[in-house]
Amino acid sequence: MAQYNTRIVGPANTLEHRVFIEQDGAVVSPFHDIPLFADQNNGILNMIVEVPRWTNAKMEISKEELFNPIKQDIKKGRLRYVRNCFPHHGYIWNYGAFPQTWEDPNHTHAETKAKGDNDPLDVCEIGEQVGFVGQVKQVKVLGIMALLDEGETDWKVLVVDVRDPLASKLNDIEDVERHLPGLVRATNEWFRIYKIPDGKPENQFAFSGEAKNKKYATEIIHECHEAWRRLLSGEVPAKTPGYDLSIANVSVAGSPGRISRNDPRYTHLPQDSRAPPAPIEPSISKWFYISSAQV
Repeated sequence: MAQYNTRIVGPANTLEHRVFIEQDGAVVSPFHDIPLFADQNNGILNMIVEVPRWTNAKMEISKEELFNPIKQDIKKGRLRYVRNCFPHHGYIWNYGAFPQTWEDPNHTHAETKAKGDNDPLDVCEIGEQVGFVGQVKQVKVLGIMALLDEGETDWKVLVVDVRDPLASKLNDIEDVERHLPGLVRATNEWFRIYKIPDGKPENQFAFSGEAKNKKYATEIIHECHEAWRRLLSGEVPAKTPGYDLSIANVSVAGSPGRISRNDPRYTHLPQDSRAPPAPIEPSISKWFYISSAQV
């Protein structure tokens, strides 16, 4: 298995903060260069942790920036944090994305009746270890939910770290309820209500909120991997009205976005300049109590 580490630029909780992923000391794109399959024969996939469990900063792979560092999402010039909707604190799993996947905004899914959200496929890793931003975990797939976020299909894949003590007992979605009772229900609730404190309505789900099984999840993963392949090959344009994606990479054969490691765009990527995190405003720690009348 390849070894990955992080190149951290600027202090966390600032607009300048970036987390690049390195392989053997050289930057790679977590969107394009890290393989989706760590061990395809045994169903083991790589995921990139964007948001460690219990944290609030809405970190995500930057689809538009060169080599796709992880940065904090910004809205109206301000850093975004998710609110603590009682009894949840921050994100309740290690939240991240599968590399080499893309939810195509040009494609309407036959069952959800909604187009893709233009992001890598989202992943909720439910193991006991708290991850870190930029960590590359090896995971196995357990199930999937279909969030309908502002009219777009926003799949959420449930997985577990293959090194987790429960990994051998978790093989499909029904095993999650058996060994981690309440977690699937809490996941549904978290995604339904997490935007309410910011004045938005509750989110909706396809399939009445049901979590689909491993087989269904695997089909969605393969569909999104194929959509990514079309994007990287140039079959689907990376720059169109509505989205402007960086397909810069160092490893994808035949991709028009492949860049030599001697290219100035690559050699001039920022160096590690990590610093202590900036303070977070105290209101981020506040509990929000969502009444039934609000949902």
